[in-house]
Amino acid sequence: MKKYFLSAVLLASVALTAFSQTNVEEVDFYQSVFGMAKRTMVSDFIDLENFPEVDFWQLYDEYEVARKDLGKKRLELLDTYAKAYMSLDDPRTDEIIKDMATQKKSLDKLIFKYYKKMSKTVGVKPAAQFYQLENYLLSAIRLAILDNIPFIGEI
Repeated sequence: MKKYFLSAVLLASVALTAFSQTNVEEVDFYQSVFGMAKRTMVSDFIDLENFPEVDFWQLYDEYEVARKDLGKKRLELLDTYAKAYMSLDDPRTDEIIKDMATQKKSLDKLIFKYYKKMSKTVGVKPAAQFYQLENYLLSAIRLAILDNIPFIGEI
């Protein structure tokens, strides 16, 4: 997994670049680049030698469509945070934190949903590898984002 850390950080920078864009087409482009790089990592990491690859990739593609929708919502939340940062009061801060927690839960729930689908279709091992890799990449991206946004009350 450690060899994927640098790739995950690079993918996080793609996510941050998308965050800084206001043009929907540019966000879609960056998500596309992210998706292609991530798909390569998935194919390198997940062992499908004894399992039907077609079934895995069909489920993975379904997952990616849903993940991208949630990713756009996360970018919107980051944009909201950035725009409101200098004028955050307690009610607005509470609202943003609750929205972030809801978004995080939705993504975690989505990953687990597809872990269950994949475990039934392609087996527990590849499904567990999918689950582990998704959480690893998500953690690296979350860390990169947190590293690049100001702490509440910092400025």
